[in-house]
Amino acid sequence: MTEREFEKMVRENKGTIYTVCYMFSNDHDEVADLFQEILINLWRGSGTFRGESALSSWIWKVSLNTCITFDRKKKRGVSTVPLTMDVDLFSDQTEDTRQIGMLRERIGRLGPFDRAIVLLWLENLSYEEIGQIVGITSSNVSVRLVRIREQLKNMQ
Repeated sequence: MTEREFEKMVRENKGTIYTVCYMFSNDHDEVADLFQEILINLWRGSGTFRGESALSSWIWKVSLNTCITFDRKKKRGVSTVPLTMDVDLFSDQTEDTRQIGMLRERIGRLGPFDRAIVLLWLENLSYEEIGQIVGITSSNVSVRLVRIREQLKNMQ
């Protein structure tokens, strides 16, 4: 993949990447770090993408795996160096963003694997696509989503 093709891919999919980052962090600096780490992993892995799945599925998988790995490192106490960006991703304070924030907070209390499944479901991916990305069967996706919905309903 050329640099120009990579830039185009990032431009077309940055919303997906940011969505994943937002689901794994409440901190502005961490979101920026996650976004950059995902871009690095996408660039490094671009030569290995064989086109056996949709490009968007591959981007989801790389993004989720990067964030899950980051989440695990954070829980083990591995420190990171904050980076600065001139974009304020958290400045929008409309009613919709407050509701989204409440949902995000509840989803954030789920485990990383369940968060990934919910995120993909919220993006209207089919159970089959979700299963391919996270590595489980589509029927297992269905069962897990029922359990996750119950967990979310019971959260205070």
